[in-house]
Amino acid sequence: MPGGETTPAIELSGVTKRFRTPDGSIFTALSAIDLTVEPGRFCAVVGPSGCGKSTTLTLVAGLERPSAGTVAVHGREVTGIDPGVGFVFQSDALLPWKSVLGNVAAGPLFRGVGKQEAHERAHDWLRRVGLTGFADHHPHQLSGGMRKRVSLAQSLINEPDILMMDEPFSALDVQTRSIMSNELLALWEQTRPSVVFVTHDLEEAIALSDRVVVMTAAPGTVKQVYDIDLPRPRQVPEIRFDPRFIELYEEIWNTLRDEVQRAYARTAAAPVAA
Repeated sequence: MPGGETTPAIELSGVTKRFRTPDGSIFTALSAIDLTVEPGRFCAVVGPSGCGKSTTLTLVAGLERPSAGTVAVHGREVTGIDPGVGFVFQSDALLPWKSVLGNVAAGPLFRGVGKQEAHERAHDWLRRVGLTGFADHHPHQLSGGMRKRVSLAQSLINEPDILMMDEPFSALDVQTRSIMSNELLALWEQTRPSVVFVTHDLEEAIALSDRVVVMTAAPGTVKQVYDIDLPRPRQVPEIRFDPRFIELYEEIWNTLRDEVQRAYARTAAAPVAA
């Protein structure tokens, strides 16, 4: 493991999560999940809709508690929100009334950093994500890709040990998504947080990660884990043409396809409400 560490950055042991539905019944989103992510590793999670991928992120971040089992971060059981865990959501979590600079500086200010230092750090992160000339703009004045860059800077400025990412690029067009994937890898290489990246895009998962976790249809559990032995650093558009990438895609898709078909069949067979 990086740095000779032996304690996992993230460890889920026998984790089950149940929710009460509006009609009063119990829905099991996750069942007996066992998952380990080592320090400095990039782990992608794929699976059919409704398999509990996003729920897994909220449990690690301390936004939810498991119904059974334990979730640990750096060997400590998660009992609440951990300031060392960052979260990049599917939709923008930017404050519309604040400038780009204000949004990026908000985290350090909240943690008690002085205004001057917070702004200096925010300017540095805007430089890293290529938005130096947009510090005084507001979110509505930016493109979707630019807003995602702000979101990344907003999370990474806090130097998280662990970064949860919930389909962060799903709303972007294909070209912008590819560019953002490259930028994410470049930024990740600078600080190497442990990342759990949820996506429906298997190509994206393989191109970015060190490990791909395939989850079953609900109730979600880990079906199989694949180590991605592609060299780093990577260029996302080019790595997709690597023969090993194509082999990995076929192998993982053969496992994932069955779960996608199961989830679709279950949805198609569900009764239609009157």
